[in-house]
Amino acid sequence: MSESRTPPRVDRQLRALQLAKDCAALGARVKTIGHLTGLPPRELLRMLFPDRYSVPRGRPPDSPEWYHGANLLYRAEASIVVSIYRRLRVAGFTAADALVTAYRHYRGVCVPPHRISFDRAFDLVAHTDGLWLTGAQSFSVVACPKCHSEFLAAFGSIAMSNDDCPFCKLVQRYATDQRVQASYPVRPLPDMALIELGTRRLLLQS
Repeated sequence: MSESRTPPRVDRQLRALQLAKDCAALGARVKTIGHLTGLPPRELLRMLFPDRYSVPRGRPPDSPEWYHGANLLYRAEASIVVSIYRRLRVAGFTAADALVTAYRHYRGVCVPPHRISFDRAFDLVAHTDGLWLTGAQSFSVVACPKCHSEFLAAFGSIAMSNDDCPFCKLVQRYATDQRVQASYPVRPLPDMALIELGTRRLLLQS
């Protein structure tokens, strides 16, 4: 008799609880965590937010309209989150795990303050893949034909030029826009002499 590939109920519950904790640590609202885990709101409040004053509040994001009217820096960071998410999905991650991992990576590569909240990222992903909140897709991830960066565009779009690429626009504005410079500071190049020294030491030790 072959073993079932479906994880036991207790295993699924533990995974849902860990996912809920991860989402809460990233600032997710209770409703968002509920969509991702399937756990009831009352249970989430009891487990994750025993102090009612710590419950994240505010109007839920609505990304389809927001994105197209957002400024350049917000559109660039939104594109970073969703492009990482899409790569993880192609690699075989579940939607929820891909979202959490992509959001963590986004926070690691972008300079604070981070413009995209976890709830916004959830909403963007939902309207890209038609998940959780909606069955309709509002966004596609397309590649710029000039810089080859991936960015969000209206669903079904094909990038024929770089006119809509937020990353090309960032490069164009970099020399004169202090906000762009502060958000994407120039990183110093590694000292090649130190790298060569380290390589020689490794060769001598081998």
